[in-house]
Amino acid sequence: MTKVKLLHNPAAGDEGHGKDELLSLIGSLGFDCRYASIKKKDWKEFENDLNFVIVAGGDGTIKKIAKQLLKRKVLEKTFPIALLPLGTANNIGKTLGITGDKEGIIASWKNAQVKNYDIGRIYNIEEAPFFLESFGYGVFPYLMQEIKNADKNLLDTPEKKKQTALELLHKIILAYEPKQCKLELDGTDHSGKFILAEIMNIKSIGPNLILSPEGDVGDGKFEVVIVDESDKEKFASYVLNKINGREEPYSFNTIKAKEVKISWDGTHVHADDKIIKLAKSVEVTISIQQGLLEFLVPQKHL
Repeated sequence: MTKVKLLHNPAAGDEGHGKDELLSLIGSLGFDCRYASIKKKDWKEFENDLNFVIVAGGDGTIKKIAKQLLKRKVLEKTFPIALLPLGTANNIGKTLGITGDKEGIIASWKNAQVKNYDIGRIYNIEEAPFFLESFGYGVFPYLMQEIKNADKNLLDTPEKKKQTALELLHKIILAYEPKQCKLELDGTDHSGKFILAEIMNIKSIGPNLILSPEGDVGDGKFEVVIVDESDKEKFASYVLNKINGREEPYSFNTIKAKEVKISWDGTHVHADDKIIKLAKSVEVTISIQQGLLEFLVPQKHL
């Protein structure tokens, strides 16, 4: 029988996502499952007979567990990750094509394929050495801060949280003054005055805002997405349409690159869901690290 370990964030999801319910469901579908809560200290212990580990939680939970797996020594066994997305946005799961009900996702692991997952290596920012999702300047660090300060009643369901995030983002875009950005991608200059510059490793960010629809976590390249000052009103209109439930096509200026050198005429940046304050115009170098993680994905998504 396939041996797995469930690494669970018990704070994620609803009452149908508790320890007993998940263990019962995973066991009924043919897996020998052990359990660890990431709220306990012993979750970082990985038995060598495991076939893969299951991450049940949101994008932040995935980052926490990936960080631990990346610390493992060369001679230690590594494990593919199977996702049970239980968060609000689940941007990583959506990028990997892992959607639908829990039963269908768990059943898919029996015939899943292994997908290599690249990592963004960040140099000279000690508190954020890598990212799984995206790294960027401009409006998104401010959106993350506003969400932290928002009325909790506006965030008590995934739907309300996404809607609130879109409304806040629209206001931020309208008020944001474009900043000068020095940007070098694989040695070519792309500098300009932008309202955002996002180095994307996945397709979407924040409230499922798809910035990089062609993004591939295993292709050995970032998708660097830029919105310059001339596109500010267009971007605001795109977000407003989403607020009103209309999905209008929007083509972002996107450039593929393996290495990025970037500095911003501002101080706030984010690496995944972490907000960082830097000295103004500090240059940051980022490089792609290919296939450091592995995820189980449905065969149809490869």
